[in-house]
Amino acid sequence: MKKITFCGGGSAGHVIPNIALIEDLSKDYEISYLGTHGIEEEICKKCGVPFYAYDGVKLVRGKILCNISIPVKLIKAHAQCKRILGEIKPDLLFCKGGYVCLPAAYAAASCGIPVLTHESDLSAGLTTKLISRKCERTLTAFPETAGKFKNGVYTGTPMRKSLFSRSKTEAKERLNLDMRPTVLVFGGGSGSAKINGALRENLKKLCAQYNILHLCGKGNKVDCGIAGYKQLEFSDDMGLCYAACDYAVARCGSNSANELISLKIPTLFIPLEGQSRGDQVENARYFQARGLCRVLNESELDAHSLYDGITALIADENLKAALDGCRIRRGNRDIEIEIGRAINQEVKR
Repeated sequence: MKKITFCGGGSAGHVIPNIALIEDLSKDYEISYLGTHGIEEEICKKCGVPFYAYDGVKLVRGKILCNISIPVKLIKAHAQCKRILGEIKPDLLFCKGGYVCLPAAYAAASCGIPVLTHESDLSAGLTTKLISRKCERTLTAFPETAGKFKNGVYTGTPMRKSLFSRSKTEAKERLNLDMRPTVLVFGGGSGSAKINGALRENLKKLCAQYNILHLCGKGNKVDCGIAGYKQLEFSDDMGLCYAACDYAVARCGSNSANELISLKIPTLFIPLEGQSRGDQVENARYFQARGLCRVLNESELDAHSLYDGITALIADENLKAALDGCRIRRGNRDIEIEIGRAINQEVKR
């Protein structure tokens, strides 16, 4: 049986897409995961994926002094990855992005192991740009992104099967929600204080008409006693949350955005501003230009703008029609084809 080692971490957005592929590929390949002692290790342990750890090297943007030791750390991380890959002896390394992948990709290439990487965002991250030249193919979630690489191939985004074909009635029963329309609100893996605050100022008005399913982030639950308001710090089963909802308010990380649009859930995106390279803003504008979402700028977010945004979202029939005709889908099959090609090419060498 051929072996695939997956890599990616630093945030759940770099790990969950790998898990989506692992779930599909585990019957046909021997799977392992290479990463740091971060969220990737936690998720892999929960999913029963064999995990190998090394010391990651993260660039701190805008803080030169914090980055002085990066060259030494990269040399150490490269050596660790090379040793681990020598033990595992995979036929392919699949990278899903983030700083975690850089030493692993370079180590694999130096060992003659084929490397594939997948870029989720419209504009490629720094790590993808650096490791693309070491890769057989650079796979992308957006067709426009593929054209920016000599080896770029548009595949779409990997998504878990468990997100699809779920029962709305069962989901609402399990989450203790009535059959009124439900608005799902979440602000990323750790929640968003700004979104949480603006939402809670509107709870009485919103819950008079709708259920609010709120993924508020760890340690952010409050006591309010408002009927129709369901709080969860986080969920290990986003498929259940998506199935229960009729509308959504969310950040615009590429993975969750593609999931929401694929599931044809009308969504108000509030992209993260000022704490990243602007990838969420670009993602949101991309989907907005195609009529597939509504957007509220984070700089304009307050209780009034959020209430108006949710009201407009629910009334937007043009958005619902655009989503009905949307062709965004799971990219798993196309990615699996590229994995097979890369492994078979290695066999011929």
